[in-house]
Amino acid sequence: MAQPEPHTPLFLDTPEETARFLREISTAREIAVDTEGASFHRFIDRIYLLQISTRDQSAIIDPLAVPQLDGLGALMERSDVEVVFHDADYDLRLLRQDYGWDVVRIFDTRVAAQLLGIRTFGLAALLERYFGVKLEKKYQRADWSLRPLTPGMLEYAAQDTMHLLELRDRMKADLERAGRLTWAEEEFAIVQSVRWSPDEEGLAFLRIKGARDLTRRELAVFRELARWRDGVASELDRATFRVIGNEPLLELARLQPTDRRGLAGVKGMPRGIAERQGQELIDAIARGKAVDEADLPRFPKARRWDRDPEFDARVSALKTARDAVALRLDLDPGVLCAKDRIEAVARRNPETPEELADVTELRRWQREVLEPSFLEALTPHRARRPVEESPYRD
Repeated sequence: MAQPEPHTPLFLDTPEETARFLREISTAREIAVDTEGASFHRFIDRIYLLQISTRDQSAIIDPLAVPQLDGLGALMERSDVEVVFHDADYDLRLLRQDYGWDVVRIFDTRVAAQLLGIRTFGLAALLERYFGVKLEKKYQRADWSLRPLTPGMLEYAAQDTMHLLELRDRMKADLERAGRLTWAEEEFAIVQSVRWSPDEEGLAFLRIKGARDLTRRELAVFRELARWRDGVASELDRATFRVIGNEPLLELARLQPTDRRGLAGVKGMPRGIAERQGQELIDAIARGKAVDEADLPRFPKARRWDRDPEFDARVSALKTARDAVALRLDLDPGVLCAKDRIEAVARRNPETPEELADVTELRRWQREVLEPSFLEALTPHRARRPVEESPYRD
């Protein structure tokens, strides 16, 4: 469990120093990258820190001081450069959002860990497992938008990429020994394609936990309250829950107080909000109560599947088969095949490998591993509609 050789990271906050560093690493063919955002603190997240490591150099770039990073983007978008992340999904989304970069070749140590059957796959746990390195956790929810950054914050940030290339080497070797490297490569290609889809205008409030418990009238009030909160959070550039939490907002929608005294009685209501902006909340509640009956919000109808009395039995049989394979492979069952994919197979109820291949929700490696067990598990459940008939109706 030898530790990789450390190197002193550079902190780069001038265009000249940054350009020099990027020229020095331009011939690298593997780079480790991490980003620090501030979604816990800010209304709209963006990249407030970029950590970069090669085999022998590390740097922390301040993108607030150096907004133009075309050299880094050109390097990361090259097909002959492998970019190593831990849990790449969010980093890739931020990099696309802020810079428009499309990384085309990645290695994700989180995905690799899951496919190796490692149940505790946070970066800190992996570095301790492979190298005995213990990461400091005190800055996990730090506000990276603040300046100046403390030495402790910079040291913490540097650790996120300093050992990542060596970790990639160890995990890639483990994947090859286990015969699972092609699994990982398929997953990496899918991660590379992630995009943030723009929310449908004004519907984000429907996804807040607890919204489904409201009546349609209460939902109209909740929509107005959520719009008010978003406006305040945007103006202050503050995370929405730091203005007022979801629970008191839901309670306001249910109780619909008409005066400041009623506002003050809502559990979790910040005193300052009730005192300074109480009238704005009361006005938002009034707007929701005034919505015409025909215009009350409703949740989009979910796709309805034709009634199939054997569906639950097929799902149960497939889960049993999946769990047995997962136990044999020492994989978390959810990693091997998640519930939604099992349900997709159950709806199709394939009889042949070709029909199983038509279940596009399954990865190629999942079909290869699960095909015999899934087809055998479905053998007693062959009574079904013709293959060509649509399994759902509008």
